[in-house]
Amino acid sequence: MSDYKLLIGGRLVPGAMTLNVINPATEGVLAMAPRADCAQLEEAVAAAKAAFPAWSATPIRERGALLARLADAMEARQGEFARLLTEEQGKPLAAAMHEMDAAIARIRYFATLDLLPRVLREDATRRIVQERMPLGVVAAITPWNVPVLLLAQKIAPALLAGNTVVAKPAPTTPLTTLKVGELCAQILPPGVINIIVDQNDLGGALTSHPDVAKVTFTGSTATGKKVMESVVSTLKRLTLELGGNDAAIVLDDVDPKEVAPKLLAGALFNCGQGCIAIKRLYVHESQYDEICDELGRLARKIIIDDGLKQGTQMGPLQNKAQFEKVKDFLKSASESGKIIAGGNALPRKGYFIQPTIVRDIDDDARLVKEEQFGPILPVLRYSDVDDAIARANDTDYGLGGSVWSNDLARAAAVAAKVVSGTVWINQHLDMHPDIPFRGAKQSGIGTEQGQEGLEEYTQARIVNMAKARA
Repeated sequence: MSDYKLLIGGRLVPGAMTLNVINPATEGVLAMAPRADCAQLEEAVAAAKAAFPAWSATPIRERGALLARLADAMEARQGEFARLLTEEQGKPLAAAMHEMDAAIARIRYFATLDLLPRVLREDATRRIVQERMPLGVVAAITPWNVPVLLLAQKIAPALLAGNTVVAKPAPTTPLTTLKVGELCAQILPPGVINIIVDQNDLGGALTSHPDVAKVTFTGSTATGKKVMESVVSTLKRLTLELGGNDAAIVLDDVDPKEVAPKLLAGALFNCGQGCIAIKRLYVHESQYDEICDELGRLARKIIIDDGLKQGTQMGPLQNKAQFEKVKDFLKSASESGKIIAGGNALPRKGYFIQPTIVRDIDDDARLVKEEQFGPILPVLRYSDVDDAIARANDTDYGLGGSVWSNDLARAAAVAAKVVSGTVWINQHLDMHPDIPFRGAKQSGIGTEQGQEGLEEYTQARIVNMAKARA
């Protein structure tokens, strides 16, 4: 097993304790990761605070150049990173390579941005300028579903803006983040980024720490609410990218055979473990049977196995806790709807669940009301499109959604009524680093990606100058 270290103050150090990282495809111990205690958390925050003055004073183009070097270093070891990502997260190797591509692209994108002053008003008597200032120490907390991509999506804008970072990955997928830390130790000044690992026991101490100026968190809505509570006493800046129960609405003019593979891909992305995966599918009654049949046929053909094996199309769920939750969803789905594909865990080692399609299910079923975060897709019937829109919007979530139709104007009219941060038309999961991403309702607060995502890591300052009289 490789020797993994925390990154604190520019030094790679062992943890005060260790934790086992499990390979979800085998249920065997993949590696022992270093685990920080409260004292090491304090050291990490102190190191970030001490590094902030010099880093924030470094010209932004120099900060961007160092980020570009980090992207180059990750690309040079992309194959190694992807294999490790598959081993700790479970996704097929091709999907792991894609995640690495996306992570590297995000770092490179942010490395090119700028935070130029903006003149708001200038006349003979005054000049008013808005500037963007870094905040200080940023706590970046990432989940286990896409750990490298979401790490890059947080640390790149935070660092470019002149902040320093304490990053904390999920305890079930810390290894790739620690490997990124090894590269950071070689490229970035000491203390600019620090990486600690916990057993979900240090989050509160980190998010409530008086020397942390901002928290950026991706995870469940329930945990996001706890994070929000923890920052109240210090009024920290906060970005939350939380859960979703994304609905896809299929209008009555599509070709079922053409649209079904795209719908299934949107639902089973990352074994269904995506906050913006399709979680509910509304299909017009005229095409309901045909689309259900096609989805079932395609789902039964998917090859499920260890992500390192050639030909694997879907790997296991990432951890045992999620595996047990999804099995419970399967049980409730069999009681509230008709399973036409899948419906079982595989009788083997590993957290494998068959891709599952459920039809003839009602809106009040648990599988429809809650975020399943697994490879189970409920397909609901509708006859009136306004009714489908109302049902799609009947949720506390509002992260993403999609509308499918051969008539773009008609689809756009439906999309305009969907309450979510992003609505796609004739596609799902189309993400780009320069396009802002945000949630509505209880799916999040703040913006990630794009220039707006960069500015989330800054404080706007107005400089209002009275000009000297001639």
